[in-house]
Amino acid sequence: MDKKALIAMSGGVDSSVAAYLMKERGFDCLGVTMKLYNNEDIGISREKTCCSLDDIEDARAVAFSLKMPYYVFNFKDDFEEKVIKKFISTYESGGTPNPCIDCNRYLKFKALLHRAEELQCGYVVTGHYARVEYDEASGRYLLKKGIDETKDQSYVLYFLTQQQLAHIRFPLGNYRKSEIRKIAEENGFINAAKRDSQDICFVPDGDYAKFIEGHANKTYPKGDFVTTDGEILGQHNGIIRYTIGQRKGLGIAYKEPLYVCSKDIEKNIVTLGNAESLLTKEVIANDINLISVSSIAEPMKLKAKTRYNMKEQPCTAVQLDENTIKITFDEPQRAITVGQALVLYDGDTVLGGGTITG
Repeated sequence: MDKKALIAMSGGVDSSVAAYLMKERGFDCLGVTMKLYNNEDIGISREKTCCSLDDIEDARAVAFSLKMPYYVFNFKDDFEEKVIKKFISTYESGGTPNPCIDCNRYLKFKALLHRAEELQCGYVVTGHYARVEYDEASGRYLLKKGIDETKDQSYVLYFLTQQQLAHIRFPLGNYRKSEIRKIAEENGFINAAKRDSQDICFVPDGDYAKFIEGHANKTYPKGDFVTTDGEILGQHNGIIRYTIGQRKGLGIAYKEPLYVCSKDIEKNIVTLGNAESLLTKEVIANDINLISVSSIAEPMKLKAKTRYNMKEQPCTAVQLDENTIKITFDEPQRAITVGQALVLYDGDTVLGGGTITG
């Protein structure tokens, strides 16, 4: 069982090379793709998303070339319940969700680990750019950044538990993306030059509001745009269409650039302000998961990210209770958004994280 691995294959180059590297290390591997939705139901093309029907054929072709058994697991019901419904409810409550984190959390690293156990596989393997190490001194598994800073995906993995980390392998963590493509080319993989997925997989053309209205079978009423001083500037087109920090698509002419700085769901109001109104130093996150420590016993100097593409910033973290963290940035940060992940770093190690609530 210790040398048997279940490879999560999206059809992309990263998971394909992850399978190759595990085979090279002597593991008995089987490839699996999660079937999460019906493509034709939401009009998705293959080029910008993962997990499409064409992606399944690419994954199957690579598994065949590596002489690996290959399966497709139907997780559509789980995906609907754990990812899509949460995506919609977060927007409806005024937040901005991160469905890729939820998919990783509840599907790849929960449902797949359970399936791996049923199949007597000791590990689940993915193509994420991150590293797992065991620290003898603390007796804990650590989650670390991938060495390729431009591809590091540790931010979207902060929720991993000690039990899960013990049975997860990220073979790409010590490679750069250019090296991964070279390995794929050298092995003749059909997807060696395939583009990385960009969009949220189940949202056609990036039109989140259209998807939500269609899936929820309802529309969201217009309401007022107001300034931070209460001046009414015009009407918005439904509160789910706006996120904190947004500037484009407001349709408001004003004497200075305006940004979405808050949303009042009960009053159906979107408040607009200048760039300074987006700045804040304090963040509260709940539903926390700590990795490198069991708790934050006293204030800790760390670095933090509040969205995937930002550079982590110096802060002080305090644990308020078992489920809540408060951080104070050294310098004010822009457009911190409810529903996104707060992830704490101690050097290149992920200390833990949670979901931003305010």
